[in-house]
This record gives sequence, C-alpha cells and structure tokens, in this order.
Amino acid sequence: MRKICVVIGSRANYSSAKSAMRAIAAHPELELQVVVGASAVLDRYGSVVDLIEADGFTPVARVHMLIEGETPATMAKSTGLGLLELPSVFERIEPDVVLTVGDRFETMATTLAAAYMNIAVAHTMGGEVSGTIDESIRHAVTKFAHIHFPASRGAAERIIRLGERPEDVHCVGCPRIDLVAEIIAAANGPGGDIFAEGVGDALDLSAPFVIVSQHPVTTEYGEGELQIWATLEAVREIGLPAVVLWPNADAGSEDIARGMRKWRERGLADHMHFFKNLPIETYVQLMRRAACLVGNSSSGIREGAYIGTPVVNIGSRQGGRERGDNVIDAPHERAAIAAAVRRQVAHGRYPMDAVYGDGHAGPRIAECLATKTVAVQKRITY
Repeated sequence: MRKICVVIGSRANYSSAKSAMRAIAAHPELELQVVVGASAVLDRYGSVVDLIEADGFTPVARVHMLIEGETPATMAKSTGLGLLELPSVFERIEPDVVLTVGDRFETMATTLAAAYMNIAVAHTMGGEVSGTIDESIRHAVTKFAHIHFPASRGAAERIIRLGERPEDVHCVGCPRIDLVAEIIAAANGPGGDIFAEGVGDALDLSAPFVIVSQHPVTTEYGEGELQIWATLEAVREIGLPAVVLWPNADAGSEDIARGMRKWRERGLADHMHFFKNLPIETYVQLMRRAACLVGNSSSGIREGAYIGTPVVNIGSRQGGRERGDNVIDAPHERAAIAAAVRRQVAHGRYPMDAVYGDGHAGPRIAECLATKTVAVQKRITY
C-alpha cells in the first residue's frame, strides 16, 4: 500500500481535492492520509474541517499555521509556520506522496517541506496563468513537484515549457468539475433551509438572484474595502437579491470583511444574505440557479464554464486564466460592474464548456498515483 497524503488548507483546497481523495481512499493499492490546516481548521472561515469529517474523512493531523492579521507579512509568516509544523507531521505519518493543490501559501509550505524531505510531490492545477502572486506560487510549486496533474491542455503545455518531463505531466482535468458533474446529475435544489446559516435576509431562490464571491488581491493590498464596496454598490443598483460569500484567508481579507460589515451596519444589505462557508453541493446548485456570479473567484472561471453560469469577473485576480464564453471582465468600478451584470443577466445561461475537464479527474489521479509512485520515488532518492 502506498500512502498518499493530501494537505487541505482552505475551503477551495477541499473542493479542489475531494474527488481525488475519494478515489484514493477507494483504490486497493493506496492509503489516504488527510492533513488539515490553515483556514480550514478555523471557525471564522467556516470550519471546513467539519465538512471534511462529515464527508467521512478522518484527518491524521490538524496543523495550526495561520497567523491572524491577513497582511502580506502575516501571509509570509504563516508560510514559514507551515514549513515548521508540516515536517513533523510528515515524519510521523511517513507518506510516499504528498498531494498539494493549486497556488495558496499553504501549498508553498507543503511543497517545500515534502521536497526537502525527499517525499514525492504531486501537484494539481499547475501551469495556469492568473496574475498576482498566486501565479508565481503555482509556477514555483511546479518546479518542485514530481508528478503534475494540470486541469487543462494549455496548462499542461505550459508545464512542459517550464522544463518538466512530458511523461510526468498528466492532463486529468480539474477535480472540482467531478463534483459539479455529480451534483448536476443528482438534479436536486439546495437542501433544507440554507438561510438558517449565515446572516441577512432570507431570499426567494425561485426568482432571479446573483452570487457575490470576491477575495483579496494580494498585490493590491489595502484596496479590498473599496473594491468590495464597488461590487456591493453595483449589485444594489441592479436590484437583484444576492448571496454574498465571505473572503478567503489571503492578505487583505480583513479589508473585504470590514467592508461587508460596514455595509450591513449602515443598513444597506436589504435582500442580501452573507455566508462564511457553503457546502460544495449547495454552492453548485446556487450557481445553477443564479442569474450571474459576480466577483473574482476562480469558481466562476472553472465551475462556471461547466455549469454555464453567466459570470462578471472583476479586477486582476484571474487575469490571463483560460476561460469559457460565460465570463466577461470588469474593473473595480461600480458603473462598469453594474453594466456588465445587466449584460450577463440579459444573456442568460451559456452552453456547457469542458475547458477544465469532463468530470473524471479524481479516478485518473488515483490510478496515476498507483502506477507512477514507485518510479518517482526511485528517481528522487537515488
């Protein structure tokens, strides 16, 4: 049995790894080890670890590695703290492969710890262009990784151009699309009274509504409060109810959170409901029904293309990332955002676009790990 350790540090990490985790756990030649850390263990970000356990995964370790403050300095220090804590975990559980996701600071800490310890690193969703420091982290992790699982053909080609061996690059698609495909096939609406959680007005989801999902841009630190206000002002101007999601834990998230709190405190949040976290099943069903997704979340680019959700992508956070026809761009300016949202609402649903996969990434990842791990271990240790 080869031990595959998956490190989850955020809600985005989990949705990007869940189908691979299930496939690894079900594979007869693999043993799944789950390590949970960073924002995924904190209540203020929705206690993602509770969702992980509810889905039947038992973490072998919880790593507290997030320094509060959400500034560029605390982000750097959190990376360092992860690099201090994770080697002890890896020494104890002795994984054969560490599977890490994407481009976040905990991804960098995970990758450096494993690589220095001569543990094979498998990286999902590498090779993508997006701008900001996320792209720099993503490409850096690619150069440390030994097995690559890009989500699109363009990303796979870019990884090879970065100098990685073609035989180590496996274009499997995005594991998040696996979950989307399953949820769509189930054809259920959001389960239960979702508005029992979070704060704000209960919304009529049978009428048109928008989703707001906006995160800080680390290279534009300090501008988050003004940026989220421009978005919320545009949504209020449009007049459609809104499901508003809390930002992630990157530097600048407190600026966005403060902007949301001020918006509510000033009585401007009529017909809005704010959530710290939503299960992926609920989120996908909301995306299926939403008239438009507004913000800068990669979910608009990835899941949105597969679902056909109209998306207004704001600002530079997703700059250069491959996308389908469902996405139009707008700057952080109220009038421009409102005009783009009106255009997307008038357009309606888009055809499904499988730019980020066909819904079978997880089993492909598990099978590749089962067949490639021994050869990779020999290559990095001898």
